[in-house]
Amino acid sequence: MTDISTSDEPRGRFTDPGPIAIIDIGSNSVRLVIYERLARNPTALFNEKILAGLGRGVGATGRLGEENVATALRALVRFRRVCDHVGVIKLHILATAAAREAENGAEFIAKVENICRANVQILSGRDEAFYSAMGVFSGFWRADGLVGDLGGGSLELVDISAHGIGDGRTFPLGGIRLQESSEKDLALANEIARAELEKADWLGKAKDRNFYAIGGTWRSLGRLHLYQQGYPLHVMHDYTVPAEVMIDFCEQLMRDDLSNEPSIQVISKARRSLLPYGATVMRQTLLHCQADQVVFSALGVREGYLYDQLDEDGKKQDPLITAAHELGVLRARDPSYSAEVVEWSEQAMRVAGVDESEGERRLRIAACQLTDIGWRAHPDYRGQQSLNIISNGGFVGIDHAGRAYLALTVFYRYEGLMDDALSPAIRSLSNPRLMKLARMLGATLRVAALISASMNGVLLKSKLSLVNDKLVLALPAELADMQGDRLTKRLNQLGRVMDLEAEVRVL
Repeated sequence: MTDISTSDEPRGRFTDPGPIAIIDIGSNSVRLVIYERLARNPTALFNEKILAGLGRGVGATGRLGEENVATALRALVRFRRVCDHVGVIKLHILATAAAREAENGAEFIAKVENICRANVQILSGRDEAFYSAMGVFSGFWRADGLVGDLGGGSLELVDISAHGIGDGRTFPLGGIRLQESSEKDLALANEIARAELEKADWLGKAKDRNFYAIGGTWRSLGRLHLYQQGYPLHVMHDYTVPAEVMIDFCEQLMRDDLSNEPSIQVISKARRSLLPYGATVMRQTLLHCQADQVVFSALGVREGYLYDQLDEDGKKQDPLITAAHELGVLRARDPSYSAEVVEWSEQAMRVAGVDESEGERRLRIAACQLTDIGWRAHPDYRGQQSLNIISNGGFVGIDHAGRAYLALTVFYRYEGLMDDALSPAIRSLSNPRLMKLARMLGATLRVAALISASMNGVLLKSKLSLVNDKLVLALPAELADMQGDRLTKRLNQLGRVMDLEAEVRVL
């Protein structure tokens, strides 16, 4: 018997053509992210950051501080070594406001290139705005609104829509810079932010649209709000808050002592001092742009830069369906089976008279790609494990209601339509229509699994149809032996979800 443990080929990830990495040198943090490969939905193999604070003091002295530079360079020595160990085939290094504006920035960049053995791309403010917009394009389905990326040294705002990238501008309102320029006076910081943003009269174009918030300080702001609200899903990407609620929350953070906040422990101590300044800029931005809601993004300049590296076909791929397919390839018994389930489940939707929207159809396709990811778990826990993997998975291009739909569908596929075993919190993320569709698709997948054993080549020989107001599963003679009490029971369950009687027929 072959001992697969001796194989050098990883089975839990994609290896072709090889890992790529980005080192992002910002005004506050220096971060290394190694990605599995260049793909529509890049997955991080390794992620590490240090808060070097390179932007501290630049506004006053015009120079990067020696201690901050030393901290950053020490981290970069380690980052280069990690890249070598992992086998990174391409390293991209991006530097933003601090390195761009400091008098000794060029000297620092030369040392970085020597350590990392790679060229540094110094991004202009326009570049930062462009790649931030690309990050939102890559991570949201049909993004429309104003993108805001708050770093340590600058704020980039750019309008995006189905027509592409619109007006954009860089403002000297990064958290560190605003803290220093206001001499830690929040009232003065508020006036500085107001005066700067008044220079951009085009911000009003975002009225009643989305505001996409990017950057570590703003994500910390969103995380604090999420925990204070007792929100059931601890996933920041696409966490959405009405703009007026976020304005009130920002005013609270500007006014109150953060040490008294009950959920402050979820924010790193290094980030806490910048939260009131991030809140100040968020509040002023929302007041000026009059957006309808704030949508927090886990994707920004790095992901936008990678998205821009893709060819046109790669950019056109749906990030959700791509990610669901890849997870199915890595976890399913027979990844090719999912394509059959997509086609077969369309029959069920037609029988039930479901008029799927485009968004609902893409969710169904993604759910079919994920239908078999839990098979290796103990049978008693397959549903719950799949629900946890999906609801907390690294998916983009999907809102939280969509995550709940996917998680519930696959839960039902394994567990049956047992709502009592579900956390009410997960159900609360969805809406009545998606809940009903999740139950229907889950019941459909249960029938399909018994016909096919979740393996390719049999399912499409059967057919679901509506005959005289009855749900009929037609099996060809060659599949007659597939009949059985359990199949009949599951078909009847699907019929009840559709409010139809059901019957298995052999042709």
